[in-house]
Amino acid sequence: MMTALEGELLQAAVIRGKREVFVQLPTAAGQEDSSRLEHWHDLGRVQGQRLAVNTDSLRLYTRDDAFNPEFVEAIQDAGLIYLSGGDPHHLAESLVDTPVWEAIVRAWSTGSSLMGCSAGAMALGSEIIAFRKSHVTPGLGLLPMIQTIPHYDRFLGWLPDRVSAAIMRVDEGMNLIGIDENTAMVRDSANSPWRVWGEGKVHLLKSSATHSFIAGEEITFH
Repeated sequence: MMTALEGELLQAAVIRGKREVFVQLPTAAGQEDSSRLEHWHDLGRVQGQRLAVNTDSLRLYTRDDAFNPEFVEAIQDAGLIYLSGGDPHHLAESLVDTPVWEAIVRAWSTGSSLMGCSAGAMALGSEIIAFRKSHVTPGLGLLPMIQTIPHYDRFLGWLPDRVSAAIMRVDEGMNLIGIDENTAMVRDSANSPWRVWGEGKVHLLKSSATHSFIAGEEITFH
């Protein structure tokens, strides 16, 4: 489902002068066992084959790895940089204030496309919601004042009380976003509005009311 979107983002970056390469960071899964890590790498390779482009799935699992100059070089001018799933807290703690994260931000700010799936999406905000904790933890801060609940339609069925509690706890000025399965929230530049892409909906969650948006609709945060 996401292959079409990833292809769109990659080609947009190539038009902006970036390399036609798909770089995956399975860092969020860095605390999983070796078989699971190979599973993530296999997913990256298969997706690269679907996109018909070169793929570089980096073996970047820890904070120490995020200081490796080879990984920094691999990220430079990549067309699509993809943060895959796992533990968003581990992802943020591993990348924040490192040369790899600086390389990602530099590439993104000059035209590379950046995409986060599940934990990858959660970590991009200023705060990461924690269903197993009573507090949030710092994110990477690329998207200020945003918290994300991925797989929202599934989480709502699994953990309705915890989702409701998270909505009630959200601070004034923070935007809590629920993104359904097979759905993405996309923007073309830092100054563009967000738009919904995919089969499901994106939900702006507030204690007073929930606003839901379907494919093609724009979302403006305050």
